[in-house]
Order: sequence, then structure tokens, then C-alpha cells
Amino acid sequence: MAVAAIKIKLMPESLEVNLNELRKKLEEKILKLGAKNVTFSEENVAFGLKALIATIAWPEQQETGILESELSSIEGISSAQIIDYRRAFG
Repeated sequence: MAVAAIKIKLMPESLEVNLNELRKKLEEKILKLGAKNVTFSEENVAFGLKALIATIAWPEQQETGILESELSSIEGISSAQIIDYRRAFG
């Protein structure tokens, strides 16, 4: 079974969204969807707004569209977009 390394850009709805709480919700949802090794980083967008970048290990044979749709539906998220998809080795 091959594994893909995926990066997903998650945009919060506003500056008022607590990113730490959002991370917890996202990690729980991502793990339920079948991903492993979830890590987060922050990316400055504009005027104090920060996007979360989730890096995950995802089973390659599993559809990726579910990631964007399920993560976009979480309260506090305005959009979720896969920005990098690579086959992981080892």
C-alpha cells in the first residue's frame, strides 16, 4: 500500500477564530478520515490572518476529494485546498 504526503491549506473564517482549537478539531477529523502523521504549520496571509497548513500521510488508493469537502465543513473553516500531493517512500 503506497502512501502520499499531502499538504492542505485551511483558511479560517476570520481573525477571531482560535487556531489552537481549530487544530484540535481538524486533527480529530483528519485522523477519522484515515490519515496518519498529522502536523500543522501557520502561513501569514494578510492583515494578521493566518492559514493553517496541514501535512498528512494519506493512503494513495483513497480518494482525496473527501479531504477538502469534509474539512471545509468544519465550523471556523472558510476553505480547504490541497496545495501539494507527493508519493512518499519508505
